[in-house]
Amino acid sequence: MTTNSSDPVLLTSALGVTTITLNRPERKNAIDESMWRTLTGLLQQIRNDAGTRVVVLQGAGGDFCAGADVAKSTHDEHPIPRLRRIGDVAHALFELPMPVIAKVDGVAAGAGCNMALACDIVIASERGRFSEIFSRRGLSIDFGGSWLLPRIVGLQQAKRLALLAEVIGAAEAYRLGMVTWVQPVDQLDEFVADIAQRLAALPPIALEQTKALMNAGMDIDLPTAIRNETAAQAVNFATEDAPAAFRAFLDKTDPPHYTGRWAVR
Repeated sequence: MTTNSSDPVLLTSALGVTTITLNRPERKNAIDESMWRTLTGLLQQIRNDAGTRVVVLQGAGGDFCAGADVAKSTHDEHPIPRLRRIGDVAHALFELPMPVIAKVDGVAAGAGCNMALACDIVIASERGRFSEIFSRRGLSIDFGGSWLLPRIVGLQQAKRLALLAEVIGAAEAYRLGMVTWVQPVDQLDEFVADIAQRLAALPPIALEQTKALMNAGMDIDLPTAIRNETAAQAVNFATEDAPAAFRAFLDKTDPPHYTGRWAVR
């Protein structure tokens, strides 16, 4: 999967890792109407791509994403369909079955901040900056932020960030649990690539099951979670990967090449 280097959203794939690049550096990668539509289609394409083990989401030119490009919005359309498109992207991103890494350099504001939080792992450079900027624009939080942020940082800190619309640095975002790792700017690319390849080498069905279980586990009781885990584990046992991993463990050999293939015939 590839796109033209001049497109506002770029898609590249190599070694099981698909990278989405928001490519409007002159606007700090703010997302306009056409980009929301493009992202919806690309996320569906990635979801159905058996070759994608990991997704990396990043911005071009030293910034992650300044949010929705309000100045470029099509104002002759009612806001509801426009906001629905934004919500569709948020939902599609969160529901991707494979692990998703947000690589945050520079600003991640508004929908861009919550786009990072919708990913499974957030790796920021030391110059990363996060803001739930909405109230400064006369708006309330969106892109799933009202659901994501309290679950990540707790209700009180979420209210602080959303109501005051503070800009916080990567170190503070890490302290609050919004960021998984903080890296020097010149080491960010290498660090993200290493994490992505480590994930890509693991059993894809097992990772998919674990991601789904943990996402669902935020809103269910313990007995339901345990039942879900039992069902997921049965799926894993029916792949080629679980027996191969057990054999490697018992034989003290290197981990096998995991395929995710169904072993029941």
